[in-house]
Amino acid sequence: MQDNTCNGVEVAIEAIVGKWKPIILYHLMENKIMRFNQLKRSIPKITQKMLTSQLRELEQHKIVHRKVYPQVPPKVEYSLTEYGQEVIPILKSMQKWGTSHKNYLQQP
Repeated sequence: MQDNTCNGVEVAIEAIVGKWKPIILYHLMENKIMRFNQLKRSIPKITQKMLTSQLRELEQHKIVHRKVYPQVPPKVEYSLTEYGQEVIPILKSMQKWGTSHKNYLQQP
């Protein structure tokens, strides 16, 4: 019998963990709907190629919705899907823990 105790954690890590995914998700949580360039400006250290790649992965996991408007130049908006909004408590917990951890590390 195979031990699948970590399977859920592994799937979660694949879906939302990485250097940029939680940051992208955090900005979408805070702003509800963002255009590509807004996201890019909000995360100045991310490259355009990496932002595109990370957004595509989040779309594949059905966490982020991409809405394309039929106009020239193209207008594209990103938002959390209804399903993707389930990640909000996780992001808020990460933010709270990160702030606590930063304060802990600054103690003498």
